[in-house]
Amino acid sequence: MGRAWLSTVAADPDVELVGIVDLDLDVARAGAELAGDPGIPVGTSLTALAAETGAEAVLDITVPVAHHPITLEALHAGLPVLGEKPAAQTVAEALSLAAAAEATGELFMVSQSRRYNDQLVAFRQHVRDLGDLGTLSTRFAKAPHFGGFREEMDDVLLLDMAIHPFDSARYVLERDPVSVYCESYNPSWSWYRGDAAAAAVFTFEGDVRYVYDGSWCAPGAETSWNGDWRASGAEGTALWDGDHDPSSDRDGTPGSPEAAPGVGTEIGGALTSFVRALRTGVTPDGEVHTNIMSLAMVEAAIRSTRTGTRIVIDEVLEQAHADALAAERHDAVRERLAAWGSVRSALTSAVPAG
Repeated sequence: MGRAWLSTVAADPDVELVGIVDLDLDVARAGAELAGDPGIPVGTSLTALAAETGAEAVLDITVPVAHHPITLEALHAGLPVLGEKPAAQTVAEALSLAAAAEATGELFMVSQSRRYNDQLVAFRQHVRDLGDLGTLSTRFAKAPHFGGFREEMDDVLLLDMAIHPFDSARYVLERDPVSVYCESYNPSWSWYRGDAAAAAVFTFEGDVRYVYDGSWCAPGAETSWNGDWRASGAEGTALWDGDHDPSSDRDGTPGSPEAAPGVGTEIGGALTSFVRALRTGVTPDGEVHTNIMSLAMVEAAIRSTRTGTRIVIDEVLEQAHADALAAERHDAVRERLAAWGSVRSALTSAVPAG
């Protein structure tokens, strides 16, 4: 992903790469060469290199376990952050980062990159025309051999990939989750250490169901990386195969919803949205407060598969809030966390930085 982001930054006329930070300086230098300028400053300290180069923002493209310390360091250094998903390794750490964004007044946006897809936007337009909704479903089947950290992760499908469709489901339904029952498992032929397949049923506000059936070790007849989607409502059904324009059938009549503005493509769209937010103050999709509920869906699904029970999302949020308060070492951040009442209300009513 670091390479992908270097290419994306190079192609964006509104941003300039001024430095690369990595614990391994050889890796950082290789990144500079890949970016086309071996002279780009490199270092092992984010704060020091940002000060040296006059950086105005940080792209956090580290592995999930590093998201909390890196983003926290950047925010306290007065730097807005665009970070790879998930916001953090846990909901508790993500709440800490949301409170840190409040305390520092800096923007923290999560690059939930698969939201930046004009076909997904069009699919939501079709879904809006279906009347009262009953069910949204995603079928996901891929068989990638990544190597590296993913193949050693716990709950690899749910934590590293399912967060994308979970987040997209929130976007399409325009409402938030209430509870989930999930089972994850690892087929006998899986090359992952952690569970690479899962089935989950979420209840959303308004008693709508979202059903996810996914596998990262499903060779043959694979779906799109975006999954295969179906929405059913009182007035018809909408379909999207993840790679082509969506469609809908309203009792035999093809749907023709009003077109919506484009949002760009994946991480390029996220970067454009981040820059626009910094320049205008408009809250971007993926701002940490608005993004945490997607990570809460993941954590609730993992808790469900481990306990064999239905999990209430608000219980996950409140436990994460208690854990965040207990672990927080920054006084200003702890004060922000302590000032929250209901976590769900804090996430939906907070005025984001930017």
